[in-house]
This record gives sequence, structure tokens and C-alpha cells, in this order.
Amino acid sequence: MSNADRHGMIVQAVRESGRTTVLELAELTGASEMTIRRDLDVLAAQGVLERVRGGARTLLLRGEEPPFALRAREAVDAKRRIAAEVSSLIADGETVLLDSGTTCLEIAHLLRRRPVTVMPLSLQAIHVLGEGQGRATLMVPGGQPRAAEGALTGPLTLASLAALRFDTAVMGCCGLSAAEGLTAYDLDDAAVKKAGIASARRVIVAADGSKLGHTAYAYVGPSTLLHTLVTDTTAPADEVTALEGTGTVVKAVEYLHDSGCG
Repeated sequence: MSNADRHGMIVQAVRESGRTTVLELAELTGASEMTIRRDLDVLAAQGVLERVRGGARTLLLRGEEPPFALRAREAVDAKRRIAAEVSSLIADGETVLLDSGTTCLEIAHLLRRRPVTVMPLSLQAIHVLGEGQGRATLMVPGGQPRAAEGALTGPLTLASLAALRFDTAVMGCCGLSAAEGLTAYDLDDAAVKKAGIASARRVIVAADGSKLGHTAYAYVGPSTLLHTLVTDTTAPADEVTALEGTGTVVKAVEYLHDSGCG
């Protein structure tokens, strides 16, 4: 078993149980207790879990947003396929607003090779788009990054969005349903998403199937604001049908199971 596969199993076990021991993880993965201890130290340093005496426990409270480092390990294949589909919907020469989040970060890797103008709303995507040899024109907004997330929020971000108009806004989400609309875990993040949607001619939401049918704390807006949803084939069929009924075009890419790490 590779380190990535083992780390994925550990993260899943801790998340599901809330707390687990080194011995339990060693039995689960077939690795030695010494190896598991090293793995837990690495994952704790990444902010994925909390190291405690004899094992580890989850950092998540009920209804809390999983940390960026943990989400980046989940549904990696689906996110990359979604990113490829979103990129195919964007024409050369467009001005694009790119939301924060792990799926949008995958999209940043593809757009940096395209002749487009992109304003990303996270430090991670700014770094990707600012790397050498890219073809995209990078626009950087103001704002204050949320701790550990890197998502830009606050009055400077809102002012940047109010001053511009985009061809396409590519948005992520924490929850999406036809009945409850688009939602986020953070009120400041929700405000940025609202402003981003208002600044764009077209809105594409990129979300893996686990986000559909779920509702988070902060309301962003109704599903009728969305022009296109790009998701994967694990999305609940009844929710897809309901969203299509509100006028949203739904494109579901094939989902191939992966280890959950990447």
C-alpha cells in the first residue's frame, strides 16, 4: 500500500469514528505502529487531524466545514474531471472570476495554460496562476485570506468585485439544492460568492456529487441564479432533475473511484 493510500484510509477512519488509536489504525492498514505514528504526525502537521496520546481525533465539529487540507484529499479524480469540463466551457479571451476551494484550484491549473484573464479568490489559485510559463492574465483582488483556507474575503474583496464585470464566474459551494439554493459554511465567504455571482454574465458552479442535496449555514442565493452545474455521476438523480427543473443546465462527468488522496 502506498503512503497516499494509507493516509487516505487513516483520514477516513478518523473522520468517521471521531477518534481512533494507533493500534486500530495499524490493524486497519496492515502497517506497523511506528509507521502509523509517523503518518499521524504528518497528517497533524497538515491540519487534517489532531494528534492525541495513543492516536488521533477529528478536528471537525458537527456541521463544520472540513479543512482545506482534508478536502484536497477527497474525490480527487472527480474534481479533476469536473475541472476539465469547466475549462472546456470557457472560451479563449474570456474574463473569468474563479472562486476559492479545492475544485476551483484544479480549474486554476488548467486555466493557467489558456489565453484568458482570471481573477482568483484564493491564495492557492493566485499562486498557481502566477507560476511561470502560463498563458493566462492574472488579476489579483484585495482582501483578507481566511486562516488555513486562503479564501479572500472582506470589504476589499467585495470592492474589487463591484468594480469589475466578468464573462463567467466559476463558483464552488458547500451545499446546493433546488429547494435551498447555494450555501456556504462561512458568512463572509457567502457575501463574496453573492458579489461574484452579481458581477458575471454567466455562472458555472463546479461541485462534486457529495455537495448536492446538502445545505450549509450561510445562504448565497437561489439555484435559479446558476446557468450551468458541472458535477459527477454520484450526484443524486432526484436533485439533478430538480435543478434542471429550475433552468440549470447540469453536466455530470463520469466518476472513477480513487483512493481519495492526491
